[in-house]
Amino acid sequence: MARKLSIVFLCLVSMLLLLVESHAEIVVTAVEAPAPQPSNNTAKFPMHGITEGSLQPQECNPRCVDRCSNTQYKKPCLFFCQKCCAKCLCVPPGTYGNKEVCPCYNNWKTKRGGPKCP
Repeated sequence: MARKLSIVFLCLVSMLLLLVESHAEIVVTAVEAPAPQPSNNTAKFPMHGITEGSLQPQECNPRCVDRCSNTQYKKPCLFFCQKCCAKCLCVPPGTYGNKEVCPCYNNWKTKRGGPKCP
């Protein structure tokens, strides 16, 4: 008799665990992640071109003109940006920063150890 009770108890506990697990799955799947918001520069340039190797060489000039648009030193900025783009085939979005999306562009250093690409 005691053995039958322990088997029934074990079945009840396993059914309860299955019920809790199935409820937890429903709760987890019901939560949705928020949709990513597009950045401001995607209107002018889509995401194409900001990952390494995704540009064609002829696409470097317009990207570099946009990248160097806010600097006082346009000629050196354009020169080095185009040099970096020719090597890496990508230009980070925006006029400053965001270099982490293009590791080649970010990691190319001068002889003194400073950043080569603007």
